Amino acid sequence: KDTTGLLVVAKTDAAHQGLAALFADHGRTMPFEREYIAYVWGAPDRHRGVIDAPLGRHPAHREKQAVVRSEKGREAVTHFTVEEAFGADHNGRPLAARVRCALETGRTHQIRVHLAHIGCPLLGDELYGAGFRTKVAKLPEKTRAAVGALRRQALHAAVLAFEHPVTGKPMRFESPPPKDMATLEKALRRS
Repeated sequence: KDTTGLLVVAKTDAAHQGLAALFADHGRTMPFEREYIAYVWGAPDRHRGVIDAPLGRHPAHREKQAVVRSEKGREAVTHFTVEEAFGADHNGRPLAARVRCALETGRTHQIRVHLAHIGCPLLGDELYGAGFRTKVAKLPEKTRAAVGALRRQALHAAVLAFEHPVTGKPMRFESPPPKDMATLEKALRRS
């Protein structure tokens, strides 16, 4: 919900069974690629990295997921690359960044929780980034307007690649970011 981009749908039972097996395998034994573009507050402390932190239900807020101890959660691994940083605060740290995330696992809200866990929640994410609302006020007016116009988390499913579950044919799909995210990026570049 509120994430744009690619989605896979099975048209037959055989395709559904194959896709279910592929998603359950998380690309460990079968080729499977999922990449997302995320716009985050701040920037991770390194250009490239892996967030390996188990996820489970938040103990106090049942609608949320949270990083939990391994025995209480399910394995969750997100690889990230900072593609571009935007603006700078009074300490010279980026105000925001565009981050490409590749999923090794696929848990509910995984990217949103993992990026918030390392201190870089998604722009527009009311569930996991609510503490960063005050940062919007520090942005230039046009950038503030672009963040406000988004009305959702800044997350886009950009790449989906796998072998067709029935034919075995390699398939790769790419989706450019939608207009609202392109507008957001232009505004961030000016900040």
